[in-house]
Amino acid sequence: MKRLEKVKGTRDLLPEEMAKRRWVFERIQEVFERYDFHEILTPTFEYTELFRLRSGEEVVKQLYAFRDKGGREISLRPDMTSSVARLYVNRFQNSPKPVKWYYIANMFRYEEPQSGRFREFWQAGVELIGSDRVEADAEVIALLVESYLATGLEEFTVNIGDRILLDEFARMIGVMDDIGLMRLIDKRDKMSGEEFIKALRDFGLEDGKIEKVLSLVEIKGLPDDVLPKAEELFKSTKAKNEITRLYELVDLLDAYGVSKWIRIDLGIARGFDYYTSVVFEAIAPNSLGIGSIGGGGRYDNLIEVFGGKPTPATGFAIGIERLIPILEWKGLIPEPKLRPDVYVIPIGTSSGVKKAAIEVVTAIRRAGIKADYELLGRKIRKALDYAGRLGVPYVVLIGERDLSGGRVTIRDMESGEQKSVEKDRIVEEVLNLLGL
Repeated sequence: MKRLEKVKGTRDLLPEEMAKRRWVFERIQEVFERYDFHEILTPTFEYTELFRLRSGEEVVKQLYAFRDKGGREISLRPDMTSSVARLYVNRFQNSPKPVKWYYIANMFRYEEPQSGRFREFWQAGVELIGSDRVEADAEVIALLVESYLATGLEEFTVNIGDRILLDEFARMIGVMDDIGLMRLIDKRDKMSGEEFIKALRDFGLEDGKIEKVLSLVEIKGLPDDVLPKAEELFKSTKAKNEITRLYELVDLLDAYGVSKWIRIDLGIARGFDYYTSVVFEAIAPNSLGIGSIGGGGRYDNLIEVFGGKPTPATGFAIGIERLIPILEWKGLIPEPKLRPDVYVIPIGTSSGVKKAAIEVVTAIRRAGIKADYELLGRKIRKALDYAGRLGVPYVVLIGERDLSGGRVTIRDMESGEQKSVEKDRIVEEVLNLLGL
């Protein structure tokens, strides 16, 4: 029979990899909950129309879309924000504001696999619904910074842009299709300089306007350097109000103590059409060919598009598949301990010995200690060899002679020393040996 392979763009995650992912998830989750966000999970698939409404042309092209047996058009979720908006509209419009939710879940996009990019991938994200104030933008950006810091990552920046300013820029240079221009700007890091210029020319821009676009995307750096340049560039009242908001945002982020990681980048667009104001993405320098490791922004119109009352919202998603390789590259994820602390070996085949071994391993496990039990019936020498290969520090040997006196033997696998202890005191003895 032909051997079946995994589907392109997917992965089998082995115990070592899962242990590392769990470590990252737990660090991030703890920060989310410290900021009083609460976990949700939406269905893995939704009606395709949900994602067509506002996700953006590029994402719609990448949908895993199909008709189910009832003839309904269904898609695996490419992101969580649309699903969260749908959930909010369906059940939570009258809830106290703000609504603060987080998720850690898998997403699906049909795109070409590459470094840090797969067709099934995981994101950890938050959505803050119900506040149009700059304080909400500051809250989620500070949370994004703190999430990375919780994993030990310190060399990164969160680069902040603004869709309102990009809209104003498109109007200033006479571009009617502002969304189309934003999509091109969003893709510029995936192109060479020549390819980006050609794409702008194919979009219909003449050389003068192309020069202005190239100048705009280079306006980036520390807030104190960039925001005055933005004031010089943009003259409309709408743009000036937005720049004032950015000044206030930067000031609030200083109060959060995260200014060290904040930059302004007027060329950030983000790929989703639903963003309306502040947008941001996190970048960690690396030699792995990995770009953004997360990002998000404000989406004040999405709830209304899905049939809800006008409701402001903001949020972000962390790309787990991009973050973990960088953390590994930097040596920030502890090596997982995939072995028990205690291995229980029954000596002989009598039912009394087997039952005693099970009683001992159960008592040790219930004390919160990681323990395993010889399940293959190997002779003592082979069972000890197996425990040695695993790197188990302590083995409990249970034989009929010891049991007749109500005792068992503990073996230190490093020193080879053994001692006999009362069976009823085995948990206490193991706790002492492990320093617990």
